[in-house]
Amino acid sequence: MLYAFDDAKANDRHETQYFEMFCNRGIYHKGWSAVTRHSTPWDTSKPLPAFDDDLRELYDTNKDWTQSRNIAKDHPKELNELQRLWLIEAAKYSVLPLDDRRVERFNPDLAGRPQLVKGKTQILFGGMGRLTENSVVNIKNKSYSVTAEVIVPKSGADGVIIAQGGSFAGWSLYAKDGKLKYCYNLLGVKLFYAESNKPIPAGQRQVRMEFKYDGGGLAKGGNALLYVDGEKFGEGRVETTVPMMFSGDETCDVGRGTGSAVSPDYDPRENEFSGEVNWVQIDLEKDDHDHMISPEERFKVAMARQ
Repeated sequence: MLYAFDDAKANDRHETQYFEMFCNRGIYHKGWSAVTRHSTPWDTSKPLPAFDDDLRELYDTNKDWTQSRNIAKDHPKELNELQRLWLIEAAKYSVLPLDDRRVERFNPDLAGRPQLVKGKTQILFGGMGRLTENSVVNIKNKSYSVTAEVIVPKSGADGVIIAQGGSFAGWSLYAKDGKLKYCYNLLGVKLFYAESNKPIPAGQRQVRMEFKYDGGGLAKGGNALLYVDGEKFGEGRVETTVPMMFSGDETCDVGRGTGSAVSPDYDPRENEFSGEVNWVQIDLEKDDHDHMISPEERFKVAMARQ
């Protein structure tokens, strides 16, 4: 836009712009704007209309920059031309086919859409943070394990090892008063915990949480089992889980939580792990009978990601 600051009368250099979100569509071209509102995401009181039945609106921003007067009935030719232009732009930028599923599209497994992370294993390292939900393997509606190599100081373990989501939905593996804990936050309505029955010993340790999903559909519960160096340290029960998404803006962090706190056990700001978090590995639907990840296995996973 810098050229417009230098010359207020300069001609537009960006004459065409398409828009699509939740199948609400819009197209701007040389001052004309054609839009249609197909879906209000939070209004599920009535079925969605067919795309062809959507109400079309047309505005001439050269004369009505506030878009206060819908002139679609007065200019059917211009409206049809803009509808055609939207299809051209949508095809060019892979917007089609339109997907107006309200709920399923939030979960990549159900929506069938591409994911940033493929496979059933992901390794994260200490210091990584602000990872969006779609850049972490999807652990919803399935069994999974979270394993971390940590160095616990003599003063004891405390703080976040890994957390995804925030105070309105998510999960966190952390230490509280020396003990390993897992918290599952169900939409900010209910919190479920698993806690170790004794402190994590000082030194280099491998801590692990295994979630055994009940199965039988979406949003079911499961058992959370805690291990330290392969030895069972505790367990807990999660009655219900989040089926689609934790948040649109909360993230995943290793070694601390940078957003709102998943668990009230730790402060949303001062929650950094008291020792070191070397790495965290998330495995989907994997049954490790010894509850440990060997160096050879971790090396194999790391090489597969190259």
